[in-house]
Amino acid sequence: MVKKPSTLPRSFLSVRRLLRRSLSGRHCRRTTSATARTPVAPPQDKLHARTVIVDVEGWLLKSPLSTFPYFMLIAVEAGSFLRGFLLLLMYPFLLCLSLHSGDLYLKAMVMVSFFGLREKEVIRISKAVLPKFFLEEVTVEGLEAFKKAGTVVAVTMAFPRVMVEGSLKEYLGVRTVVGREITMVAGRYLGFLEEEETSMERVGAMLEEMDEMKSKGDGAVGLVAMGSRMHHVFSHYCKVVETYALCEAEKTAWQALPRDKYPKRLVFHDGRLAFKPTFFAAVAMYTFLPCGIFLAVFRSAAFGLLPYRISVPLSAFTGMRSRLIAGPPSSPDSDDDDNNNNNKQQGRLYVCNHRTLLDPITVAAGLNKPVTAVTYSVSPVSELIAPIRTARLTRDRNEDRRRMEDLLSRGDLVVCPEGTTCREPYLLRFSPLFAELTGEVNPVALETRVDMFYGTSTKPAAKWMDPFYFMMNSRPEYRVEFLERVVVVTDPAQEGGHKGHSIQVANRVQRVLAEALQFKPTQLTRKDKYMVLAGNEGVVG
Repeated sequence: MVKKPSTLPRSFLSVRRLLRRSLSGRHCRRTTSATARTPVAPPQDKLHARTVIVDVEGWLLKSPLSTFPYFMLIAVEAGSFLRGFLLLLMYPFLLCLSLHSGDLYLKAMVMVSFFGLREKEVIRISKAVLPKFFLEEVTVEGLEAFKKAGTVVAVTMAFPRVMVEGSLKEYLGVRTVVGREITMVAGRYLGFLEEEETSMERVGAMLEEMDEMKSKGDGAVGLVAMGSRMHHVFSHYCKVVETYALCEAEKTAWQALPRDKYPKRLVFHDGRLAFKPTFFAAVAMYTFLPCGIFLAVFRSAAFGLLPYRISVPLSAFTGMRSRLIAGPPSSPDSDDDDNNNNNKQQGRLYVCNHRTLLDPITVAAGLNKPVTAVTYSVSPVSELIAPIRTARLTRDRNEDRRRMEDLLSRGDLVVCPEGTTCREPYLLRFSPLFAELTGEVNPVALETRVDMFYGTSTKPAAKWMDPFYFMMNSRPEYRVEFLERVVVVTDPAQEGGHKGHSIQVANRVQRVLAEALQFKPTQLTRKDKYMVLAGNEGVVG
């Protein structure tokens, strides 16, 4: 019987034979001799306008690397807490499976984490949630080795491509990501992970295409872990790729990349989990979860039903910490100014940065008196349970100004001119509308700390749960500091007209809050945040 000839390209067949040879533990002589002579990292002057192929797990990320936390993030953030609990229960079995076959372990993790999830939601999580945790695993030396390269291609075998692509492209400047794909039907994942050989064949085909580029003096550079599969593949194509291999002992000494050294600053990120969900951390979370739900209900009821002089100490008894730093006393001149302005408005305008939906309530508790908070979008549930008065704005400048002036004439008003929350130590651009309302503003610097759950989200259907998630933390903390008043020039002509004057006042208040909090002021807006995290402008009806 005549054998049917293979339809695969010769490069695919050669890579497949090479993979089988690497699995059996045989190393080609070319690999051994190359690694003996090659330095750890390539000189930076050799990388200009060249293509660098990076082994993500073997070169870029810290070692040893556990993949469980990232699959747990997919399961919880793209799925649900129930799916995450299922993955947690199955993990001991999966760990035993990894002793027999690492590939079966990975396929099982993918099946549990991805089955039935929408592709659109997984891609959103990979761009909005995972980068924060992946960047914490990046090494300084690993990034320095290729940051001056002309083109960077990243290859991953420990994760499906969709999990790492958002982080690598958005924050590390990677042009192309090669990894294993997951089967999909009608926009939903079935959970079947393709074979490793298939993705390796794509790498082999890419290296074959570089053969012509090598003849033009523009060959590729490969950065891999010594003895890895990528190392064997690159050694097979040593005429195309100049390989630099890293041994485990050298990589152990590499340092984690500090936040201020990120190629692109991480201002926005999403998701509920405020910690890296390792196995034991996830066990602790699910053990605490029933108690956290009880604490959230109890604390919410206390703030909603009891006066602040009782609810604040009662919440402190349950572990919720509040640090109040009182501002300087009012000067006589300021009091005279207040008396002169009583004909126009009776209340004070408090301007604060925006950390959670509880910001106005925290300011009211610090003042120990009722205030009114204005907002562009808040859920009916949040309005119903809020212990303070809330008022909606329309995004029509003239109408919003009229409403805020009316509210200010009847009492104290709290505004968050950033227009949206920001978790990181940055301040977004301040809307200047508040600077047109009164002769002086009272800046209030707010800072929060959580240990388990973030109290913010960009998903419209889940925003009503934001205060509850903050209250579910074992020891949530609010720090409130009332700063010196900022006097607004009464004659806008002195500062270049009405509009220019209000913008300058807004920028000045932003700088005052940034200095008090040691945050960095930016010109980013609510639109920028939602474009990064949700792919829309964040405008809701």
